[in-house]
Amino acid sequence: MQLTKHWAATLDDYVIDLAWAPDGGPEGAGTGSVLAAASAAGSISLFARHDGAPLHVLPGHADGTNCLAWGPGNRSLLVSGGQDGCVKFWDASAGQHTATAKLGSAWVEHLAFGAGTTPQAGAASCLIFAAAGRQLTALRPDASVAHTFEAAPKTLCALAPHPRGGALATAYFGGVCLWDTDDFVAQKRYPYGNGIHALIWSPDGKWLVSGNQDPSVHLWVPEQDIELNMSGYEGKVKALSFDHTSRWLATSGGRDACVWDCSGPGPEGREPAMLPHEAPVGAVKFQHAHGLLATGSADGTVQIWSPERRQPLRATVRMPSPATRFAWSPDDAFLAIGTERGNVYVLKCEA
Repeated sequence: MQLTKHWAATLDDYVIDLAWAPDGGPEGAGTGSVLAAASAAGSISLFARHDGAPLHVLPGHADGTNCLAWGPGNRSLLVSGGQDGCVKFWDASAGQHTATAKLGSAWVEHLAFGAGTTPQAGAASCLIFAAAGRQLTALRPDASVAHTFEAAPKTLCALAPHPRGGALATAYFGGVCLWDTDDFVAQKRYPYGNGIHALIWSPDGKWLVSGNQDPSVHLWVPEQDIELNMSGYEGKVKALSFDHTSRWLATSGGRDACVWDCSGPGPEGREPAMLPHEAPVGAVKFQHAHGLLATGSADGTVQIWSPERRQPLRATVRMPSPATRFAWSPDDAFLAIGTERGNVYVLKCEA
């Protein structure tokens, strides 16, 4: 496998989020997808995939941008959340701000598009869910409020939309709540007696997984009311990623990236594959539809793995500073890496 530098760019601060536009990016933006990169200082830069040409620099949020999300299937709708308590909507094709929802004084730290499952709730597929402090809000694309949820017991720390639609999981210190995205009713609540840093669903919708402060990984099977727990990590588990088959779960939490086998009854009682680094792992990301896993550690090392192989390591790259975010392009051909020093690297992956 060849891993080559495709292009690079520099932001004015720490890269706090990265997101590829779906389905090739905004029309007229050039060949291939568009990459949005948010600087912790507030600005949002849009780059063309094929050569890294800057398309637009959006002002973002004056006090700092926290998160990005592209509208599913919408090549122009980009949404951002910031320290100013606002969710902003952007036309990425034109590079223009279109609307703002002011949610209060708390930082907007998490965004997720959610889809409904009933015919009468078709509009739910266009809703953006925003977490600001203890408050979860459902917004329409014109920035109007569709629903304000009851306040969570503690600050919301993660959002995870169900891959088949119809539900949104939210996490806070002390538990997880599963909300119906059609009628906004709480379906289930799962107590967990510690802080939660990350929350994801497996692509098949079977597993709901949290990475925790205690440090551990906790798994639920909501349809069967089953819970599993894996502990013994060196540090807090802040990064999680499933492969496209829902079999392999990659986690941070130590100097090794752990890959658990979630087939059949799940990973409890099984030994994970340990993918070694020389410094604590802070980022893990599987491809969307293929089997490569990217891992990044605090010494700036990025490694690409095929976990199912006997010799899983495929490539190693040394970065000048640690990776903060990974984002695979929609076709899995390119890996975007954001770093603590504000560098954005796009690497081309070829078999």
